[in-house]
Amino acid sequence: MTAMEFQEVVRRRRMVRRYDPDRPVPPEVLDLVLRTAIRAPSAGFSQGWDFLVLAEPQERQAFWAATTDPDTEPDSWLTGLMSAPVLIVCLSDKGTYLRRYAEPDKGWTDQDEARWPVPYWDVDTGMAALLMLLTGVDEGLGGLFFGVPPEYHEDVLEAFAIPHDRSIVGVVALGYAAADRRSPSLRRGRREVSEVAHRGRFGTPWEPTGP
Repeated sequence: MTAMEFQEVVRRRRMVRRYDPDRPVPPEVLDLVLRTAIRAPSAGFSQGWDFLVLAEPQERQAFWAATTDPDTEPDSWLTGLMSAPVLIVCLSDKGTYLRRYAEPDKGWTDQDEARWPVPYWDVDTGMAALLMLLTGVDEGLGGLFFGVPPEYHEDVLEAFAIPHDRSIVGVVALGYAAADRRSPSLRRGRREVSEVAHRGRFGTPWEPTGP
């Protein structure tokens, strides 16, 4: 892939909230999404992630049953999301990182979580999720990364026999995009590079060198 092709994938990436229920994701595309995800970087090459793939109707129904209130009618956002033919629950495994960094080549002799002011097990799993989204775009799919409300985490773990030492970082929905309205959030506009990048000292804006 050339740099131009990669930039096109990045430009095309959008969070898709409504899917065509009559177009399943081909198995070979789903395989590629997962193979790409495990190429994500991870601290110490710990790879402390797991991906629970829910591609069958009964599996997705079980997920939505575990994460929604049966007495509340789903709004249009949730109704659209429920049409996604694939859900991938992205799980992080903190223990894998704590054990990895207690190994001789890392120099720590304990598994003290206080050594980790940033939870890299979640960061790395998030990077794997982004690779899923970009691969989906490259294969003509739409995708969305969304969170699970914390009060439903335990229900998801129980519904799918997920070990309790795993944490839910988020869920990637994948499928072929259906017609939908433009997200009102986009009216905020994208911040310019000069607003968010600082050259040499915070507050000194980065000035672009090209067009």
